[in-house]
Formats: sequence, C-alpha cells, structure tokens
Amino acid sequence: MSTMTTTLSDTRTARRAMIDSQLRTSGVNEEYVLARMMAVPREDYLPAEKATLAYIDRAVALGSAGHLAAPLFYGKLLLEAAPGPSDRVLVVSGGTGYLAALVGPLVAEVTEVTAEEAAAMTGTGTYTLILVDGAIEQLSEGLAGQLSEDGRIVTGLVLRQVTRLAAGRKIAGAVNLVAVEDLGIPVLSAFAAPRSWTFA
Repeated sequence: MSTMTTTLSDTRTARRAMIDSQLRTSGVNEEYVLARMMAVPREDYLPAEKATLAYIDRAVALGSAGHLAAPLFYGKLLLEAAPGPSDRVLVVSGGTGYLAALVGPLVAEVTEVTAEEAAAMTGTGTYTLILVDGAIEQLSEGLAGQLSEDGRIVTGLVLRQVTRLAAGRKIAGAVNLVAVEDLGIPVLSAFAAPRSWTFA
C-alpha cells in the first residue's frame, strides 16, 4: 500500500472518529451536516506543521492567520443554520476557508469575507443567511445590513466573557441575536465592543 493511500485512509478514519465521538455524542446527527463534515478534510485548511491537530476537540490557533474552530462548533452552526438550496450565504471567515467549503454545496451561492471586511461593511445586502466563523462581542450595523428581510444569522457570541452559539433573524429591519448554547469558540477581535471605564 502506498504512503498516499495510507494517508488518505488515516484521515478518513480520523474524520469518522470525529463524527462518532464529537458530533453524534453531542446531538449532531443530521445527515447533511455529517456528510459535509465527512467530505471536507480539516487538515487541508491547516499549515502542514499543524495538520496533526486537525481532529482534536478544540480550536487550532493560527496566530495572525486566524483559527480553525473545534469540529463541534461547525457541526452545531450548520445544524442551527439549516442552509438550503436557495440560500445566498455570506461567510465571515475565521481565516481558513473551511466553513465556506462546508456550506458551499448546500446553497445557491457563497461569498466569503474576512472579519475585518465584514466589520467595515456598509449598505444593504441581499444575503438570506450569514455564518460567522467565530464569536463576536457585538453585531455591527453594517453586517446586519447585509441580511435580507427574514434572513438568518448564526454566529458565536461573547456574553459575560462566555462564548455561546447564537442565532437571529431580520424582522422589520432589526436583528436580535439569541443564545443557543455555550460552546468554546474563538473570538473575532474585529467585532469587539467599545471598552468603557469602570471604577472599583
């Protein structure tokens, strides 16, 4: 057996173990989610020196290049988002392109932007779904403006120094995020809330 064949077999085995031990045991059992996470090799979105960390149950930090969040975050995010074939999706990247690769075949179109680009957005968009690869402290007006009426957003959210998966929908021009569950999620500094002075 060639080294290439062995490597491909090993990574498929690792993805299967990720699905069985991290996703299914945490309530992620929908076939479309599991199929996409089985199909996309996480190691392809990491530098070679960090490829062995692809299937651990926590985020892989990539310094200024961003992060690859834990498998459970992506599984729960896709489950909550329920992307469909008519969705026009804006992905706020964590730096790797992994999330866009996961959702791409499930929807009509995907546009990927960096967190910095997303935080600076202005104007009105026509996206029916926004997916944020990380946790934000606040949702900028510009990013919320990219949603069409009745559009959905699924993101990580920092609440009282705890990261949570959160979801919202645009109704009458406003987006209200509601926490879904606590999850370990890398924080996107581009969406930091303004700091205020506090006195002891």
